[in-house]
Amino acid sequence: MSDVLETYSPQLDLDLEDLGLADWGDVACSDGVEAALENIAEVVEQACALSAMPILVGGEHTATVGAVSGALRRHPDLYVVQLDAHADLRDEYEGTRMSHATVMRRIADEIGYEHICQSGIRSGTREELQLAAHCLSFSQALAVGADARQAIGYHPVYLTIDIDVLDPAGAPGTGCPEPGGPSFVDLWAFICDLRDLNVVACDVMEVLPAADVNDITSIAAAKLIRDVALLFEARRGP
Repeated sequence: MSDVLETYSPQLDLDLEDLGLADWGDVACSDGVEAALENIAEVVEQACALSAMPILVGGEHTATVGAVSGALRRHPDLYVVQLDAHADLRDEYEGTRMSHATVMRRIADEIGYEHICQSGIRSGTREELQLAAHCLSFSQALAVGADARQAIGYHPVYLTIDIDVLDPAGAPGTGCPEPGGPSFVDLWAFICDLRDLNVVACDVMEVLPAADVNDITSIAAAKLIRDVALLFEARRGP
């Protein structure tokens, strides 16, 4: 869907043509979950080793577990900022400990709750929200608290954007739409407000084209990917 977008963002006055971009293709994910996550981790680790900023596009949010693992190998002081409608802090879901509903629980197992900021969360079990209280920052609105920003400072950050953080009116093409979310304009403005963070890797996940309407969700995701690249990679320099 990026074909329908300009490479230039008039709001940011930045252009993708000014960046050094590379499409590393698809990561092999056909040999089971554990193998797929390790493949993802290796690719992200390689990109981070080159001082590039990997941007992953999905799909199943479970992939973020592998991506964070890869970034963590290069950045042991990594923080994770999650924009999502769901807390994703279950210990298991439908008989498995590795799923889209357990993503942040598995990430917390690696980096600790004190390195996680959750934003936009409006759905979760009672247990999940009790656990979320241990995160560095938790908000049902789009927000990362001042204390959390101070703690993060210039430490490396992995930014994960679940497209269902948007209200279903702006992103119907996702597996678990959750009413009551922000508009694209509000989400875009919030991501711009994060531009001072040292984002070293990011993803846009849970896009489900088969459930989309007139490609609304896919176009929203493509625009987020473009602007995330412009916001965070352009400021890092060549």
